[in-house]
Amino acid sequence: MNIGTVPKLQRSWDLRAACNFIGGGTGAGLLLFAAVSAVLGWPWVAAALAALAFVGFGLSMVWLEIGKPLRAVNVFFHPQTSWMTREGIVALPLFVLTALSIVLALALPDADVLAAMTLELAAMVGLGFLYCQARILRAARGIRAWSEPALLPLTLASGLAEGAGVYLVLAGALGAMPPWALALGLVLCGARYAAWRRYRTRLSANGAPVASLAVLHGAEPLVVWPGHAVPAALLVLALAGVLPGVLGPLAGIAMAVAGWYVKVLIVLRAARSNGFAVVRTPVRGRGISKAGDRYGWHVPGR
Repeated sequence: MNIGTVPKLQRSWDLRAACNFIGGGTGAGLLLFAAVSAVLGWPWVAAALAALAFVGFGLSMVWLEIGKPLRAVNVFFHPQTSWMTREGIVALPLFVLTALSIVLALALPDADVLAAMTLELAAMVGLGFLYCQARILRAARGIRAWSEPALLPLTLASGLAEGAGVYLVLAGALGAMPPWALALGLVLCGARYAAWRRYRTRLSANGAPVASLAVLHGAEPLVVWPGHAVPAALLVLALAGVLPGVLGPLAGIAMAVAGWYVKVLIVLRAARSNGFAVVRTPVRGRGISKAGDRYGWHVPGR
């Protein structure tokens, strides 16, 4: 057996790449919550500032990962083919609009409506930024755990849930816990778990390296219980009026950390190459061609 046929763990992207998806997803989700807060009249400036910090952190990790950081400007040259280029381009109006809304809110208190409208635009751009991030992994055909179509909704749901979690922590720190944030956080917690289950199911049904499936299976207890069941229970109690200022932030921490853990898991530990495979065995003379094999793979139906 040639070693090239065996799926190998990719080494091109490390923790810095995972941090880009963590920072970008959390920042985009948090920006959406800040925009909803602005519309409903709740404090939002701290959440918007934190959203910028998360997105900036993620992009800085990408910059540090580049082999020649001084050539980082080249990332903007291929919007027709690269989702990473599109991510970088969308990040520019995201920063400008969010920063402008914050300046308007702090420097011109009477312009609160204009600041809120600007933040709404920033949040919509943030959703586009999150979508670009989700497509980056989806476009990596050589890594089965990334190219699975079900990863797209999981990435989107995780970013929003992470943002919800950080928002709940900030709301608790500011002493203003909006009931709508608790309810929306509960919905996003359930949506992310549903997306996680669908991702695992589809990856197994469509075929994937055995080692990748084993990593995801081993993480299931952590993802299910402390990552989703516990925060969901805490949010239900908080919505019922039981210490919302305490249980809300605790649920938020669990929601955010669970999303970050899943991203590190998928980007670093489950990311095995497809390996090489022969679809049909070659035949000489009167031999019979048979279905080929994929070493190290779980192939449905076999």
